[in-house]
Amino acid sequence: MNTKTLPNLNQINNLLSALSHPARLRILLTIGQGEACVCHLEAHLGYRQAYISQHLMALREADLLTTRREGRYIFYRLADPSLLDLIRQAGSLANVTQAEVDDLTQTSPRSQCCCPHCAEDNSC
Repeated sequence: MNTKTLPNLNQINNLLSALSHPARLRILLTIGQGEACVCHLEAHLGYRQAYISQHLMALREADLLTTRREGRYIFYRLADPSLLDLIRQAGSLANVTQAEVDDLTQTSPRSQCCCPHCAEDNSC
């Protein structure tokens, strides 16, 4: 093996490892083309805040997410929206249709989410 290719393979491995957990895929799909705070993800996914934060940290360490602070809220966004295309391609290889993957992409808030994006629609 060419020693020049090893770092490139490691980069690909790190990306795929960051994506390998189902909760991380759900988080990325829930964020989708927009952005979401932890309470928004918690309301959509039904996971505890600590569990979501743990996976958000792994995704940030892999440089898959960027953040923006608004008051006490931190909003997460995909660093590269083409990541959704990669997930769709992986779904296709796993015999999951694009429609089924897109069904996992939810951006509408649940009533439990009181972030600034959702609070206007809810009585928080």
